[in-house]
Amino acid sequence: MTNESGLDRAEIAARLALSVGRLNRRIRATSDTLTPGQISALSTIVRCGPIRPGDLARVERVAAPTITRLLADLETKHLVTRTADPDDGRSFFVGSTDAGAEAILRARTERAQHVLELFEELTDEQIAQLAGALDALDTAAGLAQNP
Repeated sequence: MTNESGLDRAEIAARLALSVGRLNRRIRATSDTLTPGQISALSTIVRCGPIRPGDLARVERVAAPTITRLLADLETKHLVTRTADPDDGRSFFVGSTDAGAEAILRARTERAQHVLELFEELTDEQIAQLAGALDALDTAAGLAQNP
């Protein structure tokens, strides 16, 4: 499928998937205590505030049993806490502890440092091209801010 500017979307998608996968492996945080899935879920909890597990599963695009395991692990590490839902006694919210927020800050700082090191391999023009693609990448990743 080619768009009006002559770019083949399938080729772009394939190259982007390969690049993102390899970049992710190169910049993956070297946390000894958290898996990438735990970091992702905890980051969402920190960013979104108290959230129901079902809502977290939807944001993370994983099944409910996966979120249940992730939350149990994060709770064991004292990175999240559960609070009862005042409107529904069967449900609860999960929120970050101070230690959880600090763990995410450390992981983000590590990843950003790894990316900055990779930038040393790029020209100023290539960095500008990356900067120009950030809004589209944020949208594709579901991170775009709604006005």
